[in-house]
Amino acid sequence: AEVSSVSLSGTYTCAQSEPGTSAIQLRLAGDKRKHYEGRVEVFYNGEWGTVCDDDFSIYAAQVVCRELGFVDAESWLPSAKYGQGEGRIWLDNVHCTGGEKSLAQCDSNGFGVSDCKHSEDVGVVCNQKRIPGFKFIRNQANSEESLEDEDVRIRATYSHRKRIPITEGFLEVKDGGKWRQICSEEWTEMNTRVICGMYGFPGEKRFNARPYKLLAKRRKKNYWGFSVNCTGNEANLSDCKLGNDIDQKGNNTCGKGMPVVISCVPGRAFAPSVSVGFRKAYRVEQPLVRLRGGAMIGEGRVEVLKNGEWGTVCDDNWDLKAATVVCRELGFGSAKEALTGARLGQGIGPVHMNEVQCSGFEKSLTECHFNRESLGCSHEEDAAVRCNIPAMGFQNRLRLSGGRNPYEGRVQVLAERNGSLVWGTVCSDSWGTMEAMVVCRQLGLGFASHAFQETWYWEGDSSSDAVVMSGVRCSGTELTLDQCLHHGKHIDCPKGGGRFAAGVSCTQTAPDLVLNAQVVEQTTYLEDRPMYALQCAHEENCLSSSAYTADSTSYRRLLRFSSQIHNNGQSDFRPRAAHHSWVWHECHRHYHSMEVFTHYDLMSLNGTKVAEGHKASFCLEDSHCDEGIQKRYECANFGAQGITVGCWDTYRHDIDCQWIDITDVKPGDYIFRVVINPNYEVAESDFTNNVMTCSSRYDGQRIWTYNCRIGETIIS
Repeated sequence: AEVSSVSLSGTYTCAQSEPGTSAIQLRLAGDKRKHYEGRVEVFYNGEWGTVCDDDFSIYAAQVVCRELGFVDAESWLPSAKYGQGEGRIWLDNVHCTGGEKSLAQCDSNGFGVSDCKHSEDVGVVCNQKRIPGFKFIRNQANSEESLEDEDVRIRATYSHRKRIPITEGFLEVKDGGKWRQICSEEWTEMNTRVICGMYGFPGEKRFNARPYKLLAKRRKKNYWGFSVNCTGNEANLSDCKLGNDIDQKGNNTCGKGMPVVISCVPGRAFAPSVSVGFRKAYRVEQPLVRLRGGAMIGEGRVEVLKNGEWGTVCDDNWDLKAATVVCRELGFGSAKEALTGARLGQGIGPVHMNEVQCSGFEKSLTECHFNRESLGCSHEEDAAVRCNIPAMGFQNRLRLSGGRNPYEGRVQVLAERNGSLVWGTVCSDSWGTMEAMVVCRQLGLGFASHAFQETWYWEGDSSSDAVVMSGVRCSGTELTLDQCLHHGKHIDCPKGGGRFAAGVSCTQTAPDLVLNAQVVEQTTYLEDRPMYALQCAHEENCLSSSAYTADSTSYRRLLRFSSQIHNNGQSDFRPRAAHHSWVWHECHRHYHSMEVFTHYDLMSLNGTKVAEGHKASFCLEDSHCDEGIQKRYECANFGAQGITVGCWDTYRHDIDCQWIDITDVKPGDYIFRVVINPNYEVAESDFTNNVMTCSSRYDGQRIWTYNCRIGETIIS
C-alpha cells in the first residue's frame, strides 16, 4: 500500500533513573513560536511544574535541550518570556556543568524548594537539529517504554493508493522498529485534526468505515501501547498527552474498536489528481489574508485586507496558534513556524493587527482578538508563517545536473517517452527568471538566483541531453514546471539541448524592491524644456518619437518626479551583468549596468499607453540607509552597483530621463504607472509590489497626481 509519513519532533522525554537521582520528565510549553523553544516544565512526583531562572545558565539549557533530543541549546530566556506557568516550581538555583544527562543530576536547592514566583519561570531555545536515534519516553515518568524512531504515517488502501496527495488511510506509528496501529476506542476528532495538520491538510472529514472494518478483520493487527489525547491545537502528535500503557501490543481485537483511520480534506491547490471526473467549480472570493515574500508555497509574510488596503501583522505575541489559523485558512496544514522580526522580508503600508490572540479554532485570522492600535510597531516586526504542506512528490520529477553544488545545474525533467519514463533537458529558448523561480520552488531550493540559456560548463549525464520539454513560459506562481505553458509532446527546439539546455542557480534569500509611492506623489510637476538642452536625453531615447523631427528651438513638456526605491528583501539587489559587460554612455559619462531598470508610462483609463519613458539603471547605489546599516554600493570610480538590504536608491526629479515626455498628450484623466525591474532581469522575492499606479488629471497646463498605490491597479 502507498504510505505518506512524517517525522515527529517530540517535546517530552524522561531521564532514566540513576543511583541517587530522581526520574523526571521534561517538556517545552507556553506561548512558543517553534516546537524547539518554550518554558521549561518538569514532571516530578506525578505533577508538572516549572524551573526558576535564578542561577540558570547556558549549560543548564544545554542539558535541557539534549534531554529533549536536540543536539544543543541556542539560548535561554529568564522572566517568564514564554508566559507564566502553573503549579509547583520544582527547581531553583540550578547549577549544571553541561555534561549531565538529566536536569535532575544538576545541583539545585532540591525538588520543590524555591522562593521564586512564576514570573521567574525560565525558557530555552534549542537547536532544531535532532540527536540521531534519540529514544523518547512516551509514558509517565515511571515508564520504561521508549519510541526509538518517532515516525507516523498514513497507510493508504484501495482506491486511495494512486491518489496524490494521500488523504486517507490507516494511521500507523513506528515503535521499536515496527509499524503499529492505534486503537480507535479513545480516538477523537481533535486527534485527527492534529494528524491532518501535520500532513498539510486544513481539516478532517468523514469517511466510509465499512471497507476499513472488513480489511482490519483480515489483517494481522499490532497495536501501539498508548492512547492519545490532543486538544486540536498541537503542531505535532508528539505534543499531545499520551495515556498509560494499555497493554494492547500484539494481536488482540482492541475491544470494541478497530485501527484508527485518518481522512483529511486537502486545500484547493492540492486536490488529489484522479484520471476521471471533473473538479468541482469553486467560486473565487476575495481573500482576507495572504502570504507574500516566501520562496516556497505555504510560507510568507502575513498580510491582511482591511478597508480595501493590504497591511501587515505585528509580531507582538505572535505564536503557533495564530500562525496555524492563517495556514488552515489558506488551505494548508498546521504551522511549522511562527516567524517574527520580518524574517521573510518587510511589508509596506499600514500595520493592521497587533498583539493577536487566537484560540486556534478560528476560521480566519480576522476572527482572532487583536489590538487595533499598532503604536510602536514597524515593518521590522512583520509576522510570517511556515505551514505544513502535503507531500506531492514534486521534487521527484525534476533534478539539477552538473552543478558545482546542489543549488545549481542543468535542469532535467522526468518525461514519458515511448511508454517509459526518461530524464531529459529543457530547451533554453525564452528561458528566464520566472521559469527558474518555478524550478527552484519545485525542488525546495528557495528563490532563483540566475537563469542560464547556455550550460556547456556544466558537464552532465550525456544520456540525458535530449530535449524533452520546450516552449516553457511561466507566470512565476506555478508549483511545478509542467504547470507552466509549454509545447507538450510537440518539441520545438532549433538550438537543441546539450550546451544550450536550460540551467538555474538557486538561493535561500532574495532582494525585494519597492517604490516609495508617497515620494512620487509629492514630487510630480511639469517642466517645459528646450530641445537644445535635451541632446543627451535624446541620444538615450528618453523622449517621445515626435522629438526626432522637432526643431532644436522647440520645447518638450516633461512630467517630472522623484523615485525612491527601497530594498525590503533579505539579500542585496545586484545587476545581473558583470562589470566588464556594462555599457559606457559618453554623453552622461556613466555606465549602464542594466539595459532597462524601470518603465514609466502614462495610460488612458482603459489601459492604452499615451506616453512612455524608460530608465536604464545608469547607477544603482545606496543613497541612504536605515539606521545602523552601512552603505555598500557607490557608482563613483567604476564602483560596484546595487542596493543593500535596508537601503534605498533615490533618482531625483531634476536628473535626465527622470520623466515622461507628455508633449503630445491631450488634457484629460490618466493613469500614471511606474514598473521596477520590468523584464525580471533580477530575481526578487515578490514581484507583485514592483508596480506603482497613480491617478492623474492633466488640464493642459497643470497636472495633479493622487491616490498612488503599490501593487494594485486603479479601476476607474
